Amino acid sequence: MKKLFSFFLFASLIWGCSPNKPTEVKEPTKTYSFLVGTYTDDPNQGINQLDFTPVTNSLEVRVIYPGIQNPSYVLANASGDKVFAVEEIHSETGGNILSLQRSNPSEALKQITTMPTFGDHPCYLALSPDERFITVANYSGGSVSVYKIEENAKLRHLQTEQHSGKSINEARQEAAHVHSTVFSSDGKFLLTADLGSDEITIYDFDPNSPEPLTINNTFKTQPGDGPRHMIFTPDGSELLVVQELTAALEIFDFQSGKLTSKQRVALMADTYKGEVGAAEVRISPDGNHVYASNRGEANSLTVYEKRDDGKYWGIQLVSSGGSMPRNFNLTADGKYLLSANQASNEVVVFERDPATGKLSETDLKVEIHKPVYLHRLAS
Repeated sequence: MKKLFSFFLFASLIWGCSPNKPTEVKEPTKTYSFLVGTYTDDPNQGINQLDFTPVTNSLEVRVIYPGIQNPSYVLANASGDKVFAVEEIHSETGGNILSLQRSNPSEALKQITTMPTFGDHPCYLALSPDERFITVANYSGGSVSVYKIEENAKLRHLQTEQHSGKSINEARQEAAHVHSTVFSSDGKFLLTADLGSDEITIYDFDPNSPEPLTINNTFKTQPGDGPRHMIFTPDGSELLVVQELTAALEIFDFQSGKLTSKQRVALMADTYKGEVGAAEVRISPDGNHVYASNRGEANSLTVYEKRDDGKYWGIQLVSSGGSMPRNFNLTADGKYLLSANQASNEVVVFERDPATGKLSETDLKVEIHKPVYLHRLAS
């Protein structure tokens, strides 16, 4: 395997380089809201809503849809009145996908549709750019399913594509494990990341076909990478992929449905020898900085800066503020980053410097049972 880009910039960085500090009152009252996907252990748990008001140092959490099993991924449409969630379970028909109505931020969600995902342990959802379709990645099932979103958010199953294959990590890559799906910005392509087979599959997506997906091509990542989550840059010309098993961030050029690897950067310094588990990748609202989380023994957030030459450089490595940062998200204005630490059952708030992109952990945190996904709601 090619040697990962050396983080020489991290030589002077140590854990705790950004000391805890209280959030200062320096802006008008504004509340940021997030849907929180969780793993559940009893019927009183489920989908949560988190409301963060910096001016009052307030983090409020409430369960808005209890009784659902392992809603590990939850998202809403742009207007926020339709919510979609998975039940990450296994059964004869796989897990479940739910559509729900959100009529008022202060009220509980109302269920519209529950359907099987036709693959075990669904773990990721993606809305098409026009919000007419939704796709589900079935991790244990090794498949991707497509649904039409009909009137009043009712779902209709259109297609399930089964993946196959394995790779060199016998413990994690014994079979296909589709971990995420993402639409291209024009909606013409759907990309899937398969951790089990070390493949990114590019499908043509035809919204007028009864079965919208047709394989265009497949890109093989380096053996043992375990591609997990992906995100397009704002202009849609680059795809950023976090490789879970090798803790690398890979940058691809994306043109006409074809991927070309441009750069690989590490999430950790070369001297790091502990366990890894790269999880999430996000881009700042201005597109100038990239963030990635790493679980294992690292429990870290890595910050990258995009330079004028188009290359990404690591500029900061900080603790996630807890254990197992499976997911995190930024506020729409880029002023804050919230880290969901699954194993320590908390969401931790970081301030973000808009100019440098660097993070500073605050003393603000809130307890949530096994938070594993944060979906930003429109303000």
